[in-house]
Amino acid sequence: MKFYDISRELFSADVYPGDPVPWSERIRRMDTGDDYNLSAFFTGSHSGTHLDAPRHFLEDGDTIDRIPLEFLIGPCTVVTVEGIVTGAQIEALLPRCQKRILFHGDGQAFLDRSAAFVLADSGALLVGTDAISIGSEAEERSVHLELLGANIPILEGAVLDGVPDGDYLLLALPLKLRGLEASPCRAMLLQGSLPRDERFS
Repeated sequence: MKFYDISRELFSADVYPGDPVPWSERIRRMDTGDDYNLSAFFTGSHSGTHLDAPRHFLEDGDTIDRIPLEFLIGPCTVVTVEGIVTGAQIEALLPRCQKRILFHGDGQAFLDRSAAFVLADSGALLVGTDAISIGSEAEERSVHLELLGANIPILEGAVLDGVPDGDYLLLALPLKLRGLEASPCRAMLLQGSLPRDERFS
């Protein structure tokens, strides 16, 4: 069994232009005489590796706490792409992909609207990228609308360096934030059969 942590460290991750910068504050400190350590932190809902829910672009769309867990946990395919991915490329890729797909493009794995349309029509359960956004600057809104309008959650900002193309078990769990349109998440890929837990004798 091999584990790949595909999450970015929250406080050092690049921030989408205009989004708030995450920060933390130490409220209690043992090194200054307190009995324990206690921290507070602030972050935007789209900071670091995060999941977009339909509410991000749809006023009546589901919020992050309402995304079915079965969309976020299950078989997944990692695919390396170059440049902006088109619908024709997606049609060629789909026969060898699971219904959860992560696009690896050295931080530049973007979809155009035709690609998003094909994925929405295919019954995809989750679409992800190692880029800061799933859509290129010119088509960012339309790509989000196609996917989120089909109730497909979007995983953005994944870390796929060193992850070979192929099939994995994906776990991408957001915080349970009632009413919000997105959430940072801890995402990982598992490869190989699950090990048996050691038991107490």
